[in-house]
Amino acid sequence: MALWCPIDNRALHFYPIGMTQPPHELDLIRKTFPDWSCFRSDAGIFYATRRGIRLSNTAIERGLQQTVSADDVATFVERLRDQTGRRTTL
Repeated sequence: MALWCPIDNRALHFYPIGMTQPPHELDLIRKTFPDWSCFRSDAGIFYATRRGIRLSNTAIERGLQQTVSADDVATFVERLRDQTGRRTTL
């Protein structure tokens, strides 16, 4: 298995399809939202699950989500901000 390297164009075909955002963006998201466990799937979908919190059915009925996902980084960050804000107000 070849690792992606900006210098070696031959390895680009091993980089997962749809992953156009650099990995360091995900690192920044993880630092910004430390209460969430964030990753990007091989299909390029962003996912985040709350760390150490199990939501009650009441919290879920009020609009909180245990896990969020998005196809692009802007929508992903927007959903994390929304959920983080809801947590402090509910």
